[in-house]
Parts: sequence; structure tokens; C-alpha cells
Amino acid sequence: MAQPLMPKATAVWLIEKTSLSFDQIADFVQMHPLEVQAIADGEVAQGIIGYDPVQNGQVTREEIAKAEASPEYRLKLAANAIPVAKGRGKGARYTPVSKRQDKPDGIMWLLRNHPELSIATIGKLLGTTKETIEKVRDKTHINSANIKPRDPVILGLCTQSALNAAVAAAREKLPPAPAEAAEDEGQPEGN
Repeated sequence: MAQPLMPKATAVWLIEKTSLSFDQIADFVQMHPLEVQAIADGEVAQGIIGYDPVQNGQVTREEIAKAEASPEYRLKLAANAIPVAKGRGKGARYTPVSKRQDKPDGIMWLLRNHPELSIATIGKLLGTTKETIEKVRDKTHINSANIKPRDPVILGLCTQSALNAAVAAAREKLPPAPAEAAEDEGQPEGN
């Protein structure tokens, strides 16, 4: 069962503002009834400000009224009270310090083996800046004497599927080669 947010503060509020039994409160906030009793006696959670579960959508007033009317009734957490985990958004990827020195090697490999890739595509693929790519291309990088072209997939800078997708997208944008265009024009139509 899902637990309400801030269970001790919720228990403090329920003790102060409702006539629920310690068992009902303990069941709702998933604490032991003796711990709830200690909170009520002021032995535990001194200084904790109560957290209103009604105002925050964790339980309704009607649910509390039902529980106050029947000591056997147990409060139920509202379905929408559980926060939904957010998916990871688009943004800068974290590259471990040990792999950062490999980025120029991966850039050089992509520049040599896939010249059809744009600078922006290489930057997105490897999580680097356009300035770094230009410096590697122009051999003005601070470490240009030690750069050896190495596959960025093997270095762990990108996945093979991401590289394949980027190369395929870049090749689709390229105009057809002159040899292919000449062959197409030399064919008689209708055959």
C-alpha cells in the first residue's frame, strides 16, 4: 500500500484536527499505534508542523468523516495522491570524468568515417560542443597531437543504434551522387 507524503507530519495533523483513533491514524500513515500515541502525548515529533492531507489531495473530508463515524473503518489514500515519476527529460547527458578525455578521439573517428554528419549531429551524438568539434577538425585542439580516431560506440560515448540512426538521417538529407543521377537520365523511359 502507498504511504502518504510526510507520514509523521500527517499523523500530527490527524491527531490535532480529527477524532480518529490511534489505530486508524497508524494504519493510514503506516506507523505503529504506539508511535502515534507517543506523538499525541508529545514524546515524539515535537516541533513538527502538521501536514494537511485534505488540502494536499491525499484524502477527502468525506473519507475522514466516515472514519470518525466508524472506528473499524480505515482511511484510504486518494488515487491521485501518489506522485507520478517524471521521465528523464532531454538535456545534457552526464559523461563520467574518465570518458571525457575520449571525446576528441570519438569526434575524429566520426569526422573521418562519416563526413556526412553535421557538426550539430556529432555534438548531440557525443554530448560535446561545436567549438570542440571545430578544434578537432582544424587540429587546433589542445591535445591534437595525441588524438587517435576511435569508434565512439566502443568508447561508450554513444550507442550503436543512435549512431546508425544519425548516419541514416544524414544520408537521407544528402543530394543524390552525380554518377547515380547520370545513370537515371541515360535510361530510356517506359522500360
